[in-house]
Amino acid sequence: MANIIPQRIRQPIVTVAGHVDHGKTSLLDRIRSTSIQEKEAGGITQKISFTTLPKEIIQKRTKDILTKFNIPLEIPGLLFIDTPGHAAFTNLRKRGGSLADIAILVIDINDGIKPQTAEVLQLLKANKTPFIIALNKIDNISGWQTSKSLNSHESIQNQATRVKEEFEEKYYTLIGSLNSYELNPELYFKIKDFTKNIAIIPCSAKTGEGINEILAMIIALSQKYLTKQISVSNIGKGVILEVKKDKSINYLECILYDGILTNKDEIAIASFDKTVTSKIRNIQEALPLNRGYQTVDQIKAASGIKLQLASKEDILPGMPFQVIDNNLEEIEEQFKKEVSYKIENNPKGILIKADSLGSLEALIVLLKEKNIKIIKADIGSITKKDIYFANSLPEEDKAIIGFNIGLSEDIEDLDEIKKIKILTNEVVYKLIDDFQEWKIEKQKEIERRKLSKLPTICEFTILDFVFRNSNPAVFGVKVEGGILKKELNFINSENERIGHVKEIQHEKKSVQEATINQEVAISMPGVNFERQLNIGEKLYTNLGETQFREFKQNRELLTNDEKQVLQKIAQIKRKKQETWGI
Repeated sequence: MANIIPQRIRQPIVTVAGHVDHGKTSLLDRIRSTSIQEKEAGGITQKISFTTLPKEIIQKRTKDILTKFNIPLEIPGLLFIDTPGHAAFTNLRKRGGSLADIAILVIDINDGIKPQTAEVLQLLKANKTPFIIALNKIDNISGWQTSKSLNSHESIQNQATRVKEEFEEKYYTLIGSLNSYELNPELYFKIKDFTKNIAIIPCSAKTGEGINEILAMIIALSQKYLTKQISVSNIGKGVILEVKKDKSINYLECILYDGILTNKDEIAIASFDKTVTSKIRNIQEALPLNRGYQTVDQIKAASGIKLQLASKEDILPGMPFQVIDNNLEEIEEQFKKEVSYKIENNPKGILIKADSLGSLEALIVLLKEKNIKIIKADIGSITKKDIYFANSLPEEDKAIIGFNIGLSEDIEDLDEIKKIKILTNEVVYKLIDDFQEWKIEKQKEIERRKLSKLPTICEFTILDFVFRNSNPAVFGVKVEGGILKKELNFINSENERIGHVKEIQHEKKSVQEATINQEVAISMPGVNFERQLNIGEKLYTNLGETQFREFKQNRELLTNDEKQVLQKIAQIKRKKQETWGI
């Protein structure tokens, strides 16, 4: 195996994350657009997954900040991964940890921590990924004056007293929230020991304020604490971000995070089944500042690249690859460890799927946080095989969670699909919330079916409509609570048995049941209306003690009016037996 090249360090890999609308994309756009203007480029020519900032651009933009804080610029640049708008970016994996060397967590100063912010914090902590906080949208504070230097450090000092007080109020509210995550954040220019504090940089993606300070902090932290991590060897190693198709050509969009890759190399790519090996047909390097690609014979880490391979085998996004140097068996052993994601050996649980290995791992981490059990996890679209598998699970687990994926075309007309719940979304917290709502409703539905074997709870009032006194008695009633059904037995308020309902009529038509506030006619065999009943009197379902206790144990499944009727029945029964139903 190759030795570490002395003092050769690559550009750190940076990812940007944050809650929807907190300005993640705007921040990246500000970094890109400013750079492009300085290079006098015509604009972004195409959407690619990486943004490279070369050393000379960084030097030009951050010179004043670097000089002010006495930070030398030693790294060759910065490589930003332009990740999807969900939290899974933090779980883009390489051997030994996250693909990202360092992350920028964007938080809107006016909104604070939101669901996706919380998700990202959980994933960053789980992966032990160092990060800084970009406290965005400071320009939205009423009366805020942007400094000419675009340095937030100066802006804060120069604000009017009222504006400074509002900033500090929002800032300390956020600090309190972050403390609850066992974090110790502080404004970057007040920190003396960066191993003890998370740096916060106030900024505005709209005005450009604080952007250069963010770049300077990334540089300083990378050079001081990440030199071992960003040192490189000769052997090319990378991660596949996406498998894409351009016209008739398939290509892989990748990050090369270590070593050197040439167009004469053969590479091994991890898979769940077997390692894929292939010669390289073509390497395209992402040009700085999102200006497209250029074909190269050789590329050094860290770089965003497009690869064309000779192999036609299916390749999954999120998988690692490595140059083969007479060590395929060793690579395969490494891959087995690298692509194994940790799900418990659960006898029960749900099926989950995602668009890449990184996304899947992120989903597993976040589902575990919510104590949601997983029986099987996989990558790719939801297929027929998945539907059949989910159908074999217990009723409360007949669900598939799909993160950032869709359904295969061949399953849309499948009858079995109606028997399971499929939840897909590009936002993890929404996906988990939707699943938890479904799970609660499903449990209630299962419990309701158990209760369906019990008599229906009902209370009704006798109306001034008596059609027949006896054989059977036929009279009008109004349902006050619960549901009135045929064959229910009723008692009065003195716990005297009255009789059972034989028929129910609504608007002269026979019906099976009547619901709250409905007025219907009922027939009761064996009842003499004049002797046993009165206009305005209320009757109640006659329950046994065991039945009452079952209802009581499942109170959450009852409607409010059913609970009230249940309580009235208990009070009636306890007139003669104080401990009834207890």
